[in-house]
Amino acid sequence: MPDDDKTDPEEDQAKQSELPQGAAADAGASVVADLDALIAENADMRDRLLRAMADMENLRRRTEREKADTARYAISNFARDVLTVGDNLKRTIDHVPAEAAAQDPALKSFLEGVELTERELLNVLERHGVTRIEPLGQRFDPNTQQSMYEVPNADVPEGTVVEVMQAGYTIGDRCLRPALVAVAKGGAKTAPTGGNGQSGQAPRAANDDIPGGAQPGD
Repeated sequence: MPDDDKTDPEEDQAKQSELPQGAAADAGASVVADLDALIAENADMRDRLLRAMADMENLRRRTEREKADTARYAISNFARDVLTVGDNLKRTIDHVPAEAAAQDPALKSFLEGVELTERELLNVLERHGVTRIEPLGQRFDPNTQQSMYEVPNADVPEGTVVEVMQAGYTIGDRCLRPALVAVAKGGAKTAPTGGNGQSGQAPRAANDDIPGGAQPGD
């Protein structure tokens, strides 16, 4: 009669060998899961680092651009006020008849002094990036010019600037003060172009980046 308390040695050995293999499998799965989590965390941290570096680079470029714009356009308000002095010098020159200056040496000398002062003023402004707009004979550009009235004139294309009452100026690539002009009406129509007869992007106001700055023409 077989003994029920005895077990098969081979079966017992198989059961004992199964326990370490299952534990090893569980341990291996845990290691793989931890490794996957570390890889995902590392990828996330790398992505965050790259984003932070890109943000810092954008901030650096924006700061440099704003610094350059501030240096370039900071004198806009001052330059606009100085233009009034240039306007007065120009009016003085225009109001002195050439015949009277030719007959009066003192008046001629005075007129030459005023003209020299005006040229020097314009040269100083140009050294600081302020240049005069020359719209006469060009297609009217509302970005750099202000039309005061229209003049019937069939000899030139419609929309051509035929008279300049007050000179306009730009600083850098922006309009510092629009020119006050008269525009021809009644001539042949032409395709629209930029302020100097060339098509292109409209210049921004000179004080777009200057807080509290006045608008051109104020």
